[in-house]
Amino acid sequence: MKRSKNYTALVLKLRVALGGFFASALFFPAAYQPLLTSLWTRLEHNPIYRLSTFETLWTVFLYAVVEVSITVVFMKHPEWRFTSPPDTGRPKPRGMRRPSRRLGEIAMYVAPLLLMDLTMIKKFADVPLEAMLESGNYTYIHDTNATHHGHRATFLVPSLHNITAASPLQTRRALPSLPPTSRRVALELVASFVLYDALFFLFHLALHVLPGVRSWHAPHHRHAEMHPQITNQLHIFERLGLVLLANFSLNIIGSHVFTRTLFVPVFVWLLVEIHSGLDLPWGYEKILPPRCGGGARKHMLHHAGGGQGYAPYFTWCDGLHDRLASGRILKRSAPTEKDK
Repeated sequence: MKRSKNYTALVLKLRVALGGFFASALFFPAAYQPLLTSLWTRLEHNPIYRLSTFETLWTVFLYAVVEVSITVVFMKHPEWRFTSPPDTGRPKPRGMRRPSRRLGEIAMYVAPLLLMDLTMIKKFADVPLEAMLESGNYTYIHDTNATHHGHRATFLVPSLHNITAASPLQTRRALPSLPPTSRRVALELVASFVLYDALFFLFHLALHVLPGVRSWHAPHHRHAEMHPQITNQLHIFERLGLVLLANFSLNIIGSHVFTRTLFVPVFVWLLVEIHSGLDLPWGYEKILPPRCGGGARKHMLHHAGGGQGYAPYFTWCDGLHDRLASGRILKRSAPTEKDK
């Protein structure tokens, strides 16, 4: 009972701290600007941060840290598992593998992303077309339409690196010169997660109902017990879809590169948490306002039955889907005798 109260107090503290931080970032951006300006100046000129492969390496690094951390919690706290383990200590679930046996999985994840990083010009908000093309080994020529040989600044029109003997690969990315405000970062993070949740809901639903692609998703549901490693147990096309939808959600709203950098650790943590098979006392769905976050329990039920719970993080899309599927909206919209 005392431990339960301690966790309740912890959740309350996290809710107040995160809510206060978000509100202050939103309403008092001037307080954060000196820090953001100093930090962005360092990042903008950092050779590692300017690498075209930075976001892929950043994502892989964070995924390794987060998955290992939650796996440790998974093994140390069997009482938090949704599926009670046998009374033989803390057994490793069937299908959980050592890192040394996952090198092929890592290569399959990283290879297509690195290929895109090294061959396609990065296009970020607030970056002039001239800087983008220079990073891609092109000589920029000004014209009234701000184009050059069909290249445009929008990410919706991909541009390949200009391959030459002196520059065979796209190794650096052009970054915006000005830092974001804390208000911009806060709003972009919220908007990108809400948008990603809706887009992945549609993608995930298609993986379950379209005959041609259902086989892609089958490996993700092939397990005896939920555990953190299931997060990356994906078909290569599903994995690419997950990453590209996250990129689209950030790009379509014109997110600053710094927002993208902060998006990744939150994105990775939530993704591993919902696949953890754990009812974490500090789970994000407990910190968010009631009925907003889906959480690991909802996703565990999806893996158990596969008939609902397609949205990764929130509950709104699934709620609308359930209402449509049950015909409640259609019934409610039909005229009643009173209406007549």
